[in-house]
Amino acid sequence: MYDVIIVGAGPAGASAAIFLAKAGKSTLMFDNGLSVTRRALIKNHYGAPEITGPQLVDTGKEQASQLGTTIVAANVTNIRQNGEAFTVDTDQGAYEGRQIILATGMYADLAEHIGVQIKPGTEPRVKTIVDATPQGKTSIPGIWVAGTVAGVSMHTIVTAGDGAKVAINLLSELEGARHVDHDAFKPQH
Repeated sequence: MYDVIIVGAGPAGASAAIFLAKAGKSTLMFDNGLSVTRRALIKNHYGAPEITGPQLVDTGKEQASQLGTTIVAANVTNIRQNGEAFTVDTDQGAYEGRQIILATGMYADLAEHIGVQIKPGTEPRVKTIVDATPQGKTSIPGIWVAGTVAGVSMHTIVTAGDGAKVAINLLSELEGARHVDHDAFKPQH
C-alpha cells in the first residue's frame, strides 16, 4: 500500500510527487500521457528561459522517479474508499493508497465520478473544477486536489507550485506540524 497516490503526472502532480517522495512517503503517480502541458512551448518559467512542454513534463517525472516515486502509465477509471484507505482502479490493475491527490489538469470527470464536490470552472476552456479548500482538501477526507482541476491558473509554474503547496499541506497534516523542505547549499571553496 502506498502512502500517497497521485492521479496525473503534469506539473502539479509531479511537483507533489517530488515533495512527497523526498519526504520519505511511498508515492505512486499515474500518467495517462494526456497532459495539456505536452503541447506547450514555455518561455515564462523562472529558471528555464525556454522549455518545451514535453521536456518539462519528462524532467518533472524523472526528478520524481529519482526521488523514489513509482510511475505507472495507466488510465484511472475509479477510486473507491476501502476502510482507512483507497483503491484506485486503472486499466492496468488496482492499487491501494492511504491518501490521494487528484492532479488531472483540465478534467474534473474522475472527481465528479467518485463523488467529490465540483463547481464551475474559472479558467478558459475549463468547465468544472473541484470545490476544495485553499490547502487542497476536497469534500472526501483523504482525497486532495492540486493544479488546474483545483481552480489554479493553467500556467505551468503556478500549477507546479500548487502541487508543491498541496503536498506540503498533506505532509504537515500527517506529521502534525508544519512540514518544511529546505536543503542548504554549501559552496565549495
